[in-house]
Amino acid sequence: MDFRTPALDALAQEIIPERHFEFSAETARDRFFNDTRMLDVKQWVHNVFRTNPKSMLDHMLENLALTGSEDLLDLGCGNGFILERLRPHLADGSITGLDNAAAVLAAAAERLKGTATPCRWIEGSADDLSMLEDNMFDRAMANYMIHYVPDLDRCFAEVRRVLHPGGIFQLTTDRTDSMLEMYKVHFQALKDMGAPEDLFKATPKGRLSLANGAPQLRRHFEHVETVVWQDQLRFTDPEPFMRFYQVGHNHCCASSEPDERLTEDFFTELRDRVSAQVERAIETHGHFAVTKYTGAFLCR
Repeated sequence: MDFRTPALDALAQEIIPERHFEFSAETARDRFFNDTRMLDVKQWVHNVFRTNPKSMLDHMLENLALTGSEDLLDLGCGNGFILERLRPHLADGSITGLDNAAAVLAAAAERLKGTATPCRWIEGSADDLSMLEDNMFDRAMANYMIHYVPDLDRCFAEVRRVLHPGGIFQLTTDRTDSMLEMYKVHFQALKDMGAPEDLFKATPKGRLSLANGAPQLRRHFEHVETVVWQDQLRFTDPEPFMRFYQVGHNHCCASSEPDERLTEDFFTELRDRVSAQVERAIETHGHFAVTKYTGAFLCR
């Protein structure tokens, strides 16, 4: 499915800044993933409000081309939401999940507890796989987390080392203009409030996006293929979108780290202004759309 239009492309050029947020692995561990709320909200919204009949998980399965006996490494496995759905396709294989956040790692272990597929859980950073032997895995994946990894070159070299010759490494990420309608209402609200200029930044996935990731990966993998996937979330009620915006995306990263300039009153006003724009869009168009431009690098 293709949700791109000339109008959306023009809008992206107009509103998406060149600068993007950057967050450390420690910030991600201690603030974003000290519980599963952020992941839970994102996963719920992407499942319930999508309009592409092929889910992102379907897309991932096609890319991985599993036969059932592969040994799979999941870097930044989070709460195990993806692994739970991949596991039936690895009935005679194995799963190794790694994450630097103990809380979400424990949730993943609980989610897959008692399954027949052997599962191993490792608390650690994706750029240090020294506990793993060479050529251990047939498949490896890193889903929407690579922008938090401190040393990308070391991470990719390590993945290459632990992956069997001929194995597949799937790295999923976004374009920087993904979900641009959310950023449009967010930036408009910030502008109307006279918010600090340094809040007008794009997604942290700009560090390694679908636009700039291939050259970085080609330093370590002979073959790097870009496979795109699109979806459009459509909301007829502002409330679930506002949960997605506030909890799932920390007000488009504005509330990701403490900032003494940004009080609770600031965020209350911000949410009120964003919600009002969403309500007007629903009244005018019947729904508020959030277009996803995402996909994967398949590396061999």
